Amino acid sequence: MIHNPISNGKKSKLIIQERKRDNNPLFSVIDIIITILSYFFAYFITNLIHTEYFVFTREYVIMLFLIIPTWAILLQTSNLTKIPRTRSNLDIFFNFLNFNSIGFALLFLYKHLFGLTAFSHYYIISFSVINLLSLYTFRIVTFRVFKYFRATGHNIHNVIVYADKNSEKFIEAILNHKEWGFRILMIITDSQEIKKKYTGNIRTLPDKFDLKRILDIDIIDEVIYCKSVFEEDKVRNLIDMCEEIGVTFRLQSDLSPMSATNAHLTNIENTLFVTFMNTPKNSLALAWKSFSEFWISFVILFLLSPLMLFIALIIKFTSQGPIIFKQERVGLRGRKFYIYKFRTMVQNAEELKKLLEKHNESSGPTFKIKNDPRITIIGRIIRKTGLDELPQLFNVLKGEMSLIGPRPPIPAEVEKYERWQLRRLSVKPGITCTWQIIPNRNEVLFDKWMKLDIQYIENWSLKKDLLLFFKTIKTIFWGTGY
Repeated sequence: MIHNPISNGKKSKLIIQERKRDNNPLFSVIDIIITILSYFFAYFITNLIHTEYFVFTREYVIMLFLIIPTWAILLQTSNLTKIPRTRSNLDIFFNFLNFNSIGFALLFLYKHLFGLTAFSHYYIISFSVINLLSLYTFRIVTFRVFKYFRATGHNIHNVIVYADKNSEKFIEAILNHKEWGFRILMIITDSQEIKKKYTGNIRTLPDKFDLKRILDIDIIDEVIYCKSVFEEDKVRNLIDMCEEIGVTFRLQSDLSPMSATNAHLTNIENTLFVTFMNTPKNSLALAWKSFSEFWISFVILFLLSPLMLFIALIIKFTSQGPIIFKQERVGLRGRKFYIYKFRTMVQNAEELKKLLEKHNESSGPTFKIKNDPRITIIGRIIRKTGLDELPQLFNVLKGEMSLIGPRPPIPAEVEKYERWQLRRLSVKPGITCTWQIIPNRNEVLFDKWMKLDIQYIENWSLKKDLLLFFKTIKTIFWGTGY
């Protein structure tokens, strides 16, 4: 429990909402498929009772088309498409039971609202029970699979813990439950008990240590403050430090006296935390973004596969070197991955870059030349249209990138970033963003480019993503890149 000293003697009110995390777009699709299968299985079961009474009429088709969008919305808003990290099976079951109860009531409402008189009440009961058990069983199975992968080091959140002598129970909970997917990179504490127990296994630092130095050089997803005494000035400073670059900050509290519109209540093993995030927080919209981008990428790859094959053959027969150019980039909060592009330069382009650096026409740490001699003839054409970026759709399918988001920089560029510029790494990078749709975008100064990306993060919405998507298509036809 945290003791909250408040100067004016009154607690400020917080607008608290549950953070829906780890939403998986594939689950949304599978859940709907399971729901449809449950619908037909329920008909088969109820039809065994009385064949003549349960006839699959037009009303059953209408109800199915009502169920699909309703279930999709309910599953998202009920926070059931996420992979839970710390919740028990019983808790998950009651969440599904709550969701199922709402769905059950809506089915009766639809039956009478749309005049579906031939639709059986027994069928609604049968479908609700079967759907509940099917969805819950699928989620538990997948939960166990994800727990296994987290326990073996996948989908890990790197955390820093601010601790005192009363924090041992919480630290042990994280260490003992590897399936939660939290890795404690370091503990910041002045407690001799904590230092004595964990020094040697976990890096421990004194409380006066400058957190900013760590955040700037390490891959940190969250900072967790679980000291039993609330130090308001220190916590405010830590929050500001994390907000600046988009790192999540958790404050253990029965309710913090600190007022912030970007705070919400979360729960880790029955311990409440006020979590501060300076990245987009509309969970339903973010879930839809992930879901839609996955399937849009899949459809685009399918439809444009002949064009991609044609481009690949031209590259193969007109210049030496691989068809696909693979380059290390920096993604979400500093995670490195390999980006895929159609090769547009000569094979030894990286070596030639050193000779051309004095001709760099870009400000900041980026490197761009309008008439870059390393670019091949075919490469110049596909770069102007942006078709060289098409292989990055595979990065989207792998979950490394989004369709819309700040472009992923190379590690050498990130090393030269100013601190405020690191915030563009607080969201998943994208194939296109605000900078990509600007006419003569390569003439835009680096600082303005960075500010455009941060402006995108601060004002993110599905509507803005949709507009950027269509403007990108327009840019492809105008051919404004180089």
